Amino acid sequence: MAIYHLHVKVIGRKSGSSAVASAAYRSGSRLRDERLDRAQDFSAKRGVVHSEVLLPENAPEAWRDRERLWNDVEAFEVRKDAQLAREVEFSLPREMTQAQGIELARDFAQAEFVARGMMADLNVHWDMAEDGTPKPHAHVMLTMRAVDENGFGQKVRDWNRTEMVERWRERWAELANERLAELDIDARIDHRSLDAQRIALEPQSQIGAPAKRIEDRRIEGEGIEADRAEMHREIARGNGARIIADPSVALDAITHQQSTFTRRDMAKFAHRHSDGMDQFNEVMGAMRGAPDLVELGKDARGEDRFTTRAMIEAEQRLHRAAELMAERDRHGVRGATREAALARAEQRGLILSGEQVDALAHITDGRDLGVVVGHAGTGKSAMLGVARETWEAAGYEVRGVALSGIAAENLESGSGIASRTIASMEHGWEQGRDLLTTRDVLVIDEAGMVGTRQLERVLSHAAEAGAKVVLVGDPAQLQAIEAGAAFRSIHERHGGAEIGEVRRQREDWQREATRDLATGRTGNALEAYHSHRMVHGAQTREQARGDLIDRWDRDRQAAPERSRIILTHTNDEVRALNEAARERMRAAGDLGDDVRLTVERGERHFASGDRVMFLQNERGLGVKNGTLGTIEQVDAQSMAVRTDDGRSVRFDLKDYSRIDQGYAATIHKAQGMTVDRTHVLATPGMDAHGSYVALSRHRDGVDLHYGRDDFASQDRLTRTLSRDRAKDMASDYERADPAQNYAERRGITFRERVAEIVRKVVPERVRNMFGGLRPSAEVVPGTDSARRPQREAPERKAAEDLEAALRKARTKALIRHARSVNAIFDMQERGGKASPEQVEELQEAREAFEEVRPYGSYDAEAAYKKNPELALEAASGNSARAIRALQLESELRTDPGRRADRFVEHWQKLEQASQRQYQAGDISGYKKTRLAMGDMAKGLERDPQLESILANRKKDLGIAFDSGRRLGQELAFTHGIDIGRGRSIGI
Repeated sequence: MAIYHLHVKVIGRKSGSSAVASAAYRSGSRLRDERLDRAQDFSAKRGVVHSEVLLPENAPEAWRDRERLWNDVEAFEVRKDAQLAREVEFSLPREMTQAQGIELARDFAQAEFVARGMMADLNVHWDMAEDGTPKPHAHVMLTMRAVDENGFGQKVRDWNRTEMVERWRERWAELANERLAELDIDARIDHRSLDAQRIALEPQSQIGAPAKRIEDRRIEGEGIEADRAEMHREIARGNGARIIADPSVALDAITHQQSTFTRRDMAKFAHRHSDGMDQFNEVMGAMRGAPDLVELGKDARGEDRFTTRAMIEAEQRLHRAAELMAERDRHGVRGATREAALARAEQRGLILSGEQVDALAHITDGRDLGVVVGHAGTGKSAMLGVARETWEAAGYEVRGVALSGIAAENLESGSGIASRTIASMEHGWEQGRDLLTTRDVLVIDEAGMVGTRQLERVLSHAAEAGAKVVLVGDPAQLQAIEAGAAFRSIHERHGGAEIGEVRRQREDWQREATRDLATGRTGNALEAYHSHRMVHGAQTREQARGDLIDRWDRDRQAAPERSRIILTHTNDEVRALNEAARERMRAAGDLGDDVRLTVERGERHFASGDRVMFLQNERGLGVKNGTLGTIEQVDAQSMAVRTDDGRSVRFDLKDYSRIDQGYAATIHKAQGMTVDRTHVLATPGMDAHGSYVALSRHRDGVDLHYGRDDFASQDRLTRTLSRDRAKDMASDYERADPAQNYAERRGITFRERVAEIVRKVVPERVRNMFGGLRPSAEVVPGTDSARRPQREAPERKAAEDLEAALRKARTKALIRHARSVNAIFDMQERGGKASPEQVEELQEAREAFEEVRPYGSYDAEAAYKKNPELALEAASGNSARAIRALQLESELRTDPGRRADRFVEHWQKLEQASQRQYQAGDISGYKKTRLAMGDMAKGLERDPQLESILANRKKDLGIAFDSGRRLGQELAFTHGIDIGRGRSIGI
């Protein structure tokens, strides 16, 4: 991953700054400061490779002169504490050339600042670190007032909003990643804070050349460069020290978006998070020697690949959950029920193909895990609609989820299954809502886009709850954003139904082309489209764009009743194509009067008749990110849109402005879409997965356009659009052993531990049945057989009995432990202390619980401290909520980021509760709440890892300044509370 840094600050007189001096330093030039009557000379500054002033429409041309511009700003602002300018500083990908970096910085400044009416003084610095590594970055000084031909107007307060800064951060990441993809550079940046990514490192800034070059020259307020340089090194040193002390934080960060990595990936990360060669070597040494690092062997290119113990364990949990569900048979439906659903579908005119009927039989056969692999356009949603009717008739509740909002919407509209995003579902689970039960069937659509960790969480919860899960997707389409290829891996192990008969395209040769795209024969598909004159080359991309719009316009006018979409790889191209298509609509008289609006992506013109796309899920409006529609009415305050599914949606623009023109869209937004005709502009960032999606959305035809400045020949186009960038899994490599072998290599006596548990908790009859069985022979990878061993009926029955016995033992141990905890809680409520007999029983219950679930008593007691009622519920035999709370505590124990999130959330709730209690005069409740807060603060002394992470979140905890104390003491000092003990079990 490339470096991300974007920082916004205000340059003002209150801090002693001068706009002219600031501009002179950033441009490396000599400017006359008229207010101070002196020259600001930084012409000796090295590393400035580009400087220019960008002006919005109607700005006086004289302000292209940097000296004139900033002297006029100084003259116009008369207050002694005036804010003079805003500066946005951002790092450029060092993987780019200088020319590419300058072009990227200019495009960003033009689109995000100048288009909004700001004047932008852009300066690109290409400094070099001491080790010769380039450290490119850009400074953009921005005016803060509206401007027209007469000069400055009022200050624009909207430019100061926090939401604007967040937009700039996100948009910079999007634009940089698009450009990196276009240039075929294998690097990406992430605009989210390290805390948001759950990475236990402090965010670092990207700096220019060391400020010692200034040689102690101090302009007013501008001598901070040396301080910034030292701050950068200090943060880098601190992060390096954290990694040396605990290299797992670095390995966790690297595996955030990739399951496996190379030495080069480690070196790039170590270079970013260290200061100097000595510490770099220490960081690399710590990472290479980390206990969690696992060497997997060489990949197809001969590079050594690595992963982490945590990644392997996540994959093992995923496969254990999938294995358990694949062996259960709890959700059967009668054949007559399925046949009745098929008959009702036929009455509606829906006749399923043989493959669809087989897929329907597979997912309704009763097993708790179903897998359907369907090529694009094979009618997966139609089949799922019949499955929904079958399950509902059998008394099951059917839910649907997908990674994105638009995918969930497509699933719901195509099958009738009520659907939402996976993130929304997981959030509900964390709040204790909408938990799965044995009567639930969960359908996960576009499962190939779901990362390993997320799919593991969902399957583990479903397995624990006894629900059924059906995974539906296509491993060849767009890949998961986060690490892993979980869907592909599960399908390889467990098999499933495959639907290969393409139904979306109306002509046989196009259906065959879609099958070629699905099976990696992209060249065959392109040749087919080329032979039917649907592939169009032009001398340049600009000409190709024009040809595409010409063909789109002819198609639109010839068949206005048909649906169509323009697709391409990047947002920049989407905007250019949207504008060009809209011009044709305007020229044809198909649009109403223009209304100029400032929306989420900047200033746009809209009119009745315009095509628009919604860019954010909004439950109140019933729209998702990617929903398309046509404007019925628009004015400066509101808009009414007829969505493509026939609904009329009206909204105030002050409440919802996440819209853009919708003639064109990115390929990523098109997965799941079906239209009559597609027009595609190919760019160098595409690959086989994007090509498959783009060239399979249509019913009637597709036209593919490209420029020869991007692709010198048809062969180069084919090679680019055929690139396989499928993600891998740690378990794809031979050295990623099964769980027990891996544990034993790390000194964990897995087999002995399981044997001991089995002896203690499993009935002798089941042990005898299971003990005489031999493992099935391993299936050779790459054959048509499923990878998991096929069990004979007696063995499967024995395995089911064993699993049931273990589950029963865990539940029994949980209830015994809950009863002993609840007895102590009752004694404490009466003002007494636990008796020796109660203490002894608790210790024995803990030991029994640990035998069947390591850390079980620890996690359960953590949950009971937060909610003592859970102990009472579990003690009475109602253990469902306690089991889920125990699972959450287990996740918190093993995931420092989640523990930090929970700590902040709980602290804020207690703080708010204490304020309400004090205002209401509830002094007893107030003291109790403050005592709990003190217990939390004191607990940080025993958890240095959590304390370290929370040190970056002091603002969230209400700490406004650094007192120099330990964090727990600082919390107590800031909030005026005593560090004492809250409620505990007392042992």
